[in-house]
Amino acid sequence: MHVLISGGAGFVGSHLCDRFLFDGHRVTCVDNLLTGRAENIAALRSNSQFRFVEQDIAEFSVPAEKVDAVLHFASPASPPDYLRFPMETIRVGSLGTTRMLEIAHAHGARFVMASTSEIYGDPLVHPQREDYWGNVNPIGVRSVYDETKRFSEMLTAAWHRERGTNSAILRIFNTYGPRMRPQDGRLIPNFIAQALRGEDLTVYGDGSQTRSFCFFSDLVDGIVRLTLSDEHRPVNLGNPAEFTVLELAEMVKKLTGAASRLVFHPLPSDDPARRRPDIGRARALLGWEPKISLEDGLRETIAWFQREEGIL
Repeated sequence: MHVLISGGAGFVGSHLCDRFLFDGHRVTCVDNLLTGRAENIAALRSNSQFRFVEQDIAEFSVPAEKVDAVLHFASPASPPDYLRFPMETIRVGSLGTTRMLEIAHAHGARFVMASTSEIYGDPLVHPQREDYWGNVNPIGVRSVYDETKRFSEMLTAAWHRERGTNSAILRIFNTYGPRMRPQDGRLIPNFIAQALRGEDLTVYGDGSQTRSFCFFSDLVDGIVRLTLSDEHRPVNLGNPAEFTVLELAEMVKKLTGAASRLVFHPLPSDDPARRRPDIGRARALLGWEPKISLEDGLRETIAWFQREEGIL
């Protein structure tokens, strides 16, 4: 296949580029490097099956060359990023999603929309199933991401219903692994970077809020399976093992050997209290479930941060 990946220089996008190339496909990566990193795809630049286009995807022209799959992963994804770039986040989720749908439809390609567990907001249903509509503050500070992803899902579903576009929607729960930026702002890179620098670990709220953490390789496997499937309904992809923030902090301290203290700060606005995916649909339709435990995934992620110590 020829696979077009928007946001392909980002954390998840770059691993997708690796995987599709490894599987023998051709990959075009489109990224404006707002939050993506050229270093993530540097090793691919010499591969004749790989092409990088540095451009805003909202302005990307329909390729003349046949495209078989369009994976739309472009967007700031961490709270510090989308709060720093609110208008860019809205633009990529509205105009960018429309442009990627236009390209997929023009080529009769499979379109895969990278949505997020954030569309569930601060959920009133636990664990979260795909038929839950969510509890999102539409005018809160996080809404530039949450509501934009909900809008992107609406666009994807409408193009499928009205134009027959071959689309899929995946809702990604907290994912981690190598290539995350220390300044990403999400829990795992924050804790690892602080521990390796010998700093205190910053906990927001009292640390009793829960998250479910999926290692990147498990997520990528699920994305590939969804891309190759015929499923059009939203599918949760995440690890259903649930941990409190305090449990995560203590695990990072243990694995890094850090003597860091925990320091507590006020909980950010609209931060969800609990988050855990129901992955029954992914199990039934894709034969997928995560294999990597949190401890094993953290070991590999910590080792990568240590090797890349210049980024700390």
